[in-house]
Amino acid sequence: MPARKPKEDRVFDRQTFLKTVNFDKPDRILMTFHINSSCWNNYPCEALWDLQESHPILFPNFKRPAELKVDHIPEAWKDKPFTDPWGCVWETTMDGITGSVHQHPLADLTNLESYRPPDPNKTDGRWPVDWQAVKQNLAQASNAGLLPEYAIPHGHTFLRLVDLRGYENLLFDMVDDDPRLHRLIDMIEQFNLGVVDNIIRSGAELVLYPEDLGMQTGPMLSPEHFRKYIKPSYKRIMEPARRKGCLIHMHSDGDIRLLADDLIEDGVKILNLQDLVNGIDWIAENLVGKVAIELDLDRQTVTPKGTPAQIDDLVRTEVQRLGSKEGGLMMIYGLYPGVPLANAKAVMDAMEKYSTYYSG
Repeated sequence: MPARKPKEDRVFDRQTFLKTVNFDKPDRILMTFHINSSCWNNYPCEALWDLQESHPILFPNFKRPAELKVDHIPEAWKDKPFTDPWGCVWETTMDGITGSVHQHPLADLTNLESYRPPDPNKTDGRWPVDWQAVKQNLAQASNAGLLPEYAIPHGHTFLRLVDLRGYENLLFDMVDDDPRLHRLIDMIEQFNLGVVDNIIRSGAELVLYPEDLGMQTGPMLSPEHFRKYIKPSYKRIMEPARRKGCLIHMHSDGDIRLLADDLIEDGVKILNLQDLVNGIDWIAENLVGKVAIELDLDRQTVTPKGTPAQIDDLVRTEVQRLGSKEGGLMMIYGLYPGVPLANAKAVMDAMEKYSTYYSG
């Protein structure tokens, strides 16, 4: 399989981004609208192109293509199981939607003795990587006035353990404090350190550490187990980037209220979290001013089921409640099948409209 360049969700100019995360009065709120690749199989492509073309703030470099070319990631092809470099077998039921692991290579921990991790000089853990090409791409971004950024794979530590062991097995490992679990965590950590080292050597100034930790209510593991098994590893794999002066970005879906302080203590400068699952009031009372927030706009209730007026009200309320002239707020929305196109347009309209709410 050829090396793949990770898809870019953000196109941020360096100056605005740095002013945002440093609370230095940016001229606008940075807004990102990401169209999941599954959408191209579920909406008329011309309609999506029309929306992109009519929203130049969100899609400043958009040029209507001559034809549709859909490129799903390897884990997101229906009826095509994908084995990642760790030996985890992924399957999905919809093209474009990242699947889940159906075969866990270390479901039986007696296999740990003979198990060998992948090489971080050849892969990031999900796909092959040409690090020299990454270095060139980041240099081009920097020369274009963008902030050079790179992410280690989504699900790099806790979810990697889940993928290798299976969720239930992993929780039992934690409860039992199985000594083999500590060895497995160290194996994953050493690999992640190799990836982070390559990212830093490639010239990244923003390093992203995406990992879902939350469920609809509460985290997927107890705060006690997070602090014992996961947080120390987070701290160690973020340390080289911090030491180099890189900004640290952390993403997690789900309710992470019980873990947010731990993440900030680990050195996270930008925290991406979901709005309604965690609660706007809670975010305002506990995070505003402590960390730059990249707010993940609701994809469960208002945007798929509400009216355009309700969508506008949601975005405006969140900007008013969480934003300020000093900065510290960014917003991101992911479009997935099931959202009416009129609502997708309403999200785009509102994001562009309120991006300059504090300008002037």
